[in-house]
Amino acid sequence: MARQISMEALEAKIEKAQQSVIRTKEAYDSATAELKKLLDKRDALKRDEIMAAVVKSKKSYDEIMKFLAEDA
Repeated sequence: MARQISMEALEAKIEKAQQSVIRTKEAYDSATAELKKLLDKRDALKRDEIMAAVVKSKKSYDEIMKFLAEDA
């Protein structure tokens, strides 16, 4: 026969589980925010690198745009 659990014990377990979910969600939110910040920094560095290469290039605007559109 299954053992009966008291309402107080069940409520305590529910509260503990809710707190665990809250802590886990906060950790997840923090980790995803950090990831987004790092990805944004990486993308900014890549954009800067591309712009520096374009400025340094001897190609015209039209030549660069044509080259970029070739894969499309």
